Amino acid sequence: MITDTAIDITKTTQSRLEKVDFDNLGFGQVFSDHMLEVEYAGGEWKQPRIKPYGPIEVPPALHVFHYGQSVFEGAKAYYVDEETVNLFRIEKNYERMARSCERICMPPVDRDTFLKGISTLIDLDSKWVPRKEGDVLYIRPFVTAFDSVIAANPSETYRFYVITSPVGSYYSKSVKLTTSRKHVRAVKGGVGAAKFAGNYGGSFYPAKKAKEKGYDQILWLDAFEHKYVEEVGTMNIFFVIDGVLVTPKLEGTILPGVTRDSVIQLAESWEIPVEERRIAIQEVIEAGKEGTLEEAFGAGTAAVIAPIEEIHHSGTTVTPRETDRGPVGQRLYDTIYDIQRSRAEDPFDWVRPVKVSS
Repeated sequence: MITDTAIDITKTTQSRLEKVDFDNLGFGQVFSDHMLEVEYAGGEWKQPRIKPYGPIEVPPALHVFHYGQSVFEGAKAYYVDEETVNLFRIEKNYERMARSCERICMPPVDRDTFLKGISTLIDLDSKWVPRKEGDVLYIRPFVTAFDSVIAANPSETYRFYVITSPVGSYYSKSVKLTTSRKHVRAVKGGVGAAKFAGNYGGSFYPAKKAKEKGYDQILWLDAFEHKYVEEVGTMNIFFVIDGVLVTPKLEGTILPGVTRDSVIQLAESWEIPVEERRIAIQEVIEAGKEGTLEEAFGAGTAAVIAPIEEIHHSGTTVTPRETDRGPVGQRLYDTIYDIQRSRAEDPFDWVRPVKVSS
């Protein structure tokens, strides 16, 4: 374990910054000049290296290609001024990545390497942090198996990488959701609470079918009874029902989102009633029919607060009273947005400022 992280830095000789259209970024389509790489071999993580972003040469027998042993995280860097870039609750990302690694039988990189590595990378590529209002620098840390042996057991070598990408909004409009009785995302005892690459790959087919029917995402139900709401494909789910903010309880099948936790803490601090509990999809449908479903929104790092305009289940469609961000969702969005950019008080010490070179 590296206790005093020393990072070997090789800078690019030719920046690609001037080739980027910062007015039309999209999401995850362009990448910054540098990346962080750390190798794991012989039972320990080696010295971290920052080097120019580029291809990784690997053999066809690479373990992760065959057995999928890989986890990742998602965070963002926010422009404050020419001297400061903020990270938001990045320690929570590390904690979740460490838990995900344990579940997938991989050694987590140590905390200091994770935090210092990301901060150093952000400093080096600070010009890549978008200045345009609403745009950010997306941060993608990931750990992946690196043995070149085809064997159905845990790898003995790994790589930890961090790449970054200037991005625009993930969702630019309210989203439409539909449930699925045929497919499930996770089961108790499985890997639903880990940010495991396979969780996402396995969801692509049902999500594709949902989009063919005019919906944006699947609203996943529990695997056993197909009765209780769990989460959306790319975010946790919240409902405002008769003045109460309701979200499914974490029971091992739902990803414990950083934004989810932030929403709950903020709402409770505002004395908004919050309930983390099992919520049947039929309860949501009935609330929609009765007019007590005031708001519905997703919460996640990429989406932040994404309003939901329509929920479909077994032939019935309901619409929340607010099809755009309602009073609760908008207040949460504005507050989180402003905290991330040091424009509002940070009562929970969520922001980690990175002082960058001019």
